Amino acid sequence: MTAGVKRVLPDRGRVARTPNASVTVNTSLSSELMAEGSRRLGWLGVTYAVASIVTHFGHRALVLLSGSMDVGLRAADALGLATVALALTVYVVSRRGVLSPSRLLELGFAFQVIGAIDIAGTRAWTAVFQTPDAMWGLVPAECVWIVVYPLVVPSDPRKALVASLIAASPGPAAVVLAATFGGAVVDRPLAIAIYYLMTTYTCAVGAYAVSRMVYGLRQRLKRAREIGSYELIDKIGQGGMGEVWQARHRLLARLAAIKLIRGELLGSTYRTRAAALRRFEREARDTAALRSVHTIDVYDYGMTEDGDFYYVMELLDGISLERFVQRFGPMPPERVVFVLRQVCHSLNEAHGRNLIHRDIKPANIFLCRLGPDDDFVKVLDFGLVKHVQASPGSMLTGQGETAGTPDYMAPEIALGSEALDGRADLYSLGCVAYYLLTGAPVFSRPGALATVLAHVQEDPVPPSERSEYEIPPALEALILECLAKDPAARPASARELGERLAATLGAAAWTSDVWTTEAAQRWWELHDPHPQPSAAEDADREPASTQVSGL
Repeated sequence: MTAGVKRVLPDRGRVARTPNASVTVNTSLSSELMAEGSRRLGWLGVTYAVASIVTHFGHRALVLLSGSMDVGLRAADALGLATVALALTVYVVSRRGVLSPSRLLELGFAFQVIGAIDIAGTRAWTAVFQTPDAMWGLVPAECVWIVVYPLVVPSDPRKALVASLIAASPGPAAVVLAATFGGAVVDRPLAIAIYYLMTTYTCAVGAYAVSRMVYGLRQRLKRAREIGSYELIDKIGQGGMGEVWQARHRLLARLAAIKLIRGELLGSTYRTRAAALRRFEREARDTAALRSVHTIDVYDYGMTEDGDFYYVMELLDGISLERFVQRFGPMPPERVVFVLRQVCHSLNEAHGRNLIHRDIKPANIFLCRLGPDDDFVKVLDFGLVKHVQASPGSMLTGQGETAGTPDYMAPEIALGSEALDGRADLYSLGCVAYYLLTGAPVFSRPGALATVLAHVQEDPVPPSERSEYEIPPALEALILECLAKDPAARPASARELGERLAATLGAAAWTSDVWTTEAAQRWWELHDPHPQPSAAEDADREPASTQVSGL
């Protein structure tokens, strides 16, 4: 993923690039980091409370169980109990939301200091009144606490340094107090005090370095999950071309899908990469200009600093036609007509702007719930990558190369004809209709080349001979007309095809129950009564990554 992006201006016709600049470290915490730090601080408080209780009272509990009565409270226990109370208070406050995250993190610094005082004070009491050797250790226990705290709780590095230096002071102070009140009980107090002074303050400086490192890492991770004005949430798809992410606009809180196309697929030389980028920008502008309600909305596009091209589109809740047939089997003819007419609406506008999709297939047609509308069709992957070089098997193509999917490829595309028009998409749409009615592609051959040759040379079996539904003759004739080898024998335009599809319903005696929006609503309520447009669909729901199946 990328560490930064070249920002896209609101004008979708331009891509803004920012020059490289030196980075100034901003040590203030973002609201996300403060919220995360508050949560972690609460759990650290619970952990400290449990550890402190075990340290102060664990041994005496075992003594009590053994029958001894010498388990009373001592003066040193007061500080331990106070620290435990503070630790539990920190936990409760973090869960109840009594304080804002910033205030809670300031309380956390006080907790860090008092915790260090508790650790050093307990050790000093033990050295004076119980075990003199307890004063000496390779690493003072409070050093661990000082370093662990910024590792667990994201903190402002400057404030962390101040708190760590204060927390490092009780160790040497405890040695001085123990020598003063314990007399000869503490051996070599000056050496121990100097050692503790050096060790604890070194750890305090180390804690500052840890805090800066953790803060910087989290900031880099946060920037790595940002594309333009969007924050990446979850990866919902991956393929040969790149990745698809669910994202959220940082200001509008709008969910979107972001497709990242890896930079290495844009070409191996500067010239090819520059040409690919120009084509991307031109086609992205053209696609973003499409206004058909049945064409996927493109919100933004641009190039990251790592050279990956991206574009941002609406995130849909629904299922691709490919997955629909896999799960539910073929569609009834009236529903097929209902779906295809919406696809024609999208293609009609695109063809009017001289945009040819060239990869119409069930995986690129999304059946979704959009607001109050059910069975609302969206056409995806509108030619954004049809001219770009790619590795074998991907949908990225260079000029003069073949584009499309073998099962749905028009003969003129397979033959590499340069005289293409919108009728190539109508051939593919006829293949989609065939698949929806029969549950199988027009030609099923072993291997992509054999399938492509079948589209060029063979006549299809009428869908009525392979479908479980009774297909009206007018609809079957229209589908076979779309599958004509000669583009001139197909419907002249997507508008004409849509009108003739509607006519097959009006002239049909085969059904009186035309597929309606009410029928669509009943179907969705039966099969998907609780749609949740999120990135974390369960295994039975169509993942949002099918929105960009050209990966």
